[in-house]
Amino acid sequence: MTPRPRLTRSIAYWVLTLGSILSIGFGVWLVIDKITVMTTTLGNQTATGIEVYAGQSWVLLGAAFIVAGLVGLVAVLALAAAARVFAAPIVPVAAPVWPEGVTDPISAEPALAEPTEPVADELPVAPAAPETTDSK
Repeated sequence: MTPRPRLTRSIAYWVLTLGSILSIGFGVWLVIDKITVMTTTLGNQTATGIEVYAGQSWVLLGAAFIVAGLVGLVAVLALAAAARVFAAPIVPVAAPVWPEGVTDPISAEPALAEPTEPVADELPVAPAAPETTDSK
């Protein structure tokens, strides 16, 4: 079983986080912009139907972006909490047991088992062909 990456290293987690923040930012900008336009034009008594009635629809759309971003942030927080609660427990590893007399296990030579098969240097070698000396 391969270990899963940490939540903070997940691309989908950061896409959800960034998308939620951008959605909230865009929604807030849209709401503030359209309400400012409506307030200004109504106060100047130069408002048209497009600025008033369409402005209300734009504000509603901006509010939907804000709500979607907030739902995304709640999902991010829920994922982070679930990853924290259901994380795999940390299992302590037992310290290695070294043979007696070994004070520095890094520089100590490891105990080698007796080889059961011949080593490459000890392999039987075929006899060499006899040398012939021809005198012509």
